[in-house]
Amino acid sequence: MKQIGVGILGFGTVGAGVADGLLKHRDVMAKRLGVDIVLRKIADLDITTDRGIQVPDGILTTDAKGVIADPEVQIVVETIGGTGIARTFVLSALEAGKCVVTANKKLLAEYGAEIFDTAAKHGVDIYFGAAVGGGIPIIRVLREGLAGNDIESIHGILNGTCNYILTRMEQEGLAFDVVLKDAQRLGYAEANPSLDVDGFDTAHKACILASLAFGFQPRLDQVDVEGIRNLAGEDVKYAADFGYRIKLLACVARHGDEVEVGVHPTLVPFSHMLSNVNDAFNAVMVKGDMSDYTMYYGRGAGRAPTASTVVGDIGDIARNLAHGETRYTRGAPDYAEGRVGLRPSGEIRSKFYMRFLVADKAGAFGTIASILGRHGVSISAASQKAGGVGNQPVPVVVLAHEAKAADLHRALAEIKDSGVIGGEPVALRIL
Repeated sequence: MKQIGVGILGFGTVGAGVADGLLKHRDVMAKRLGVDIVLRKIADLDITTDRGIQVPDGILTTDAKGVIADPEVQIVVETIGGTGIARTFVLSALEAGKCVVTANKKLLAEYGAEIFDTAAKHGVDIYFGAAVGGGIPIIRVLREGLAGNDIESIHGILNGTCNYILTRMEQEGLAFDVVLKDAQRLGYAEANPSLDVDGFDTAHKACILASLAFGFQPRLDQVDVEGIRNLAGEDVKYAADFGYRIKLLACVARHGDEVEVGVHPTLVPFSHMLSNVNDAFNAVMVKGDMSDYTMYYGRGAGRAPTASTVVGDIGDIARNLAHGETRYTRGAPDYAEGRVGLRPSGEIRSKFYMRFLVADKAGAFGTIASILGRHGVSISAASQKAGGVGNQPVPVVVLAHEAKAADLHRALAEIKDSGVIGGEPVALRIL
């Protein structure tokens, strides 16, 4: 049986999980794939800390360049993360004719074109199934399972930290800051949680999904990104009163020759399957022209789920190499390059939820309704909430029919300047 050697760069949480999987399941993978996958090397600056697994003598090294150059290593697995030395090592491995597996969504979202072009130039594969959705095989679905479909839209809950926070805010009535601190204590959130709670982790993944589904790589700095840091508990409660649950959603959808890519806290109806994805779980719903809606659910992060997908990618490449072939010399297709572009965020149409602190005076709400109407924003429902003592402003929640985001923002700016509300108006999208 042909042997294929693997070298892992990075021996942190995911790297240790990958090593554990390769060592534990070597025999069963050989039987299933017809190729013997051998863990040759693991490189990390720290090779003394106990990772909870036993590796054979001689595997651990601090020389990552040596792993890449090793003739017995045909597959290089990058689990370092970030866009610094990880990018250098991935490019070096591809240039050395080695196939690469990575779970690094930030690297692919920001430098994907360079990396995929390098892979194509040297005729090697790059797999990145764990970069989006952890243990959910959504990358494989788009590359293979739905390859015969024109993808129409993708909506995803792609960050377990945010979903955990939103679930507890709703179920326990807690404020964002309270749940965030608890999430950090439990290990669900980093000490610096901005990548997660400000939506950029989800945006990286949305860009990767857009590249696979629609054949072009959106620029991250052009994607409309809004996180959950400023989400108020009362909006979670008021949304529930109308039959909605708030989720941080990535939306990727095609509209003619433009593709919408965005990340926003979004009201999802209780009856929708994505509404019932709770805690740290992820889910992705894809609509294809032939398949219609399909949904993929599971753990989006963590050592074992992420390592599971990485090991699966290693197995695919090893089987390809055993038969002398490659399958994905371009990681992101360019079949639509020059034919589709990113839809400007202001042109995106959506239903909206709005909350105003309305002045306690005659005609105040009428002014709001009139301004919205002049900007083409039509009200579908409104509710005055308890609050406002004496002459204090009263919370009023408004739901609007579908409107252009730019029209809504112009209306909100005019309402704020009208003097009939206190504080900042709140606007959230509705799925």
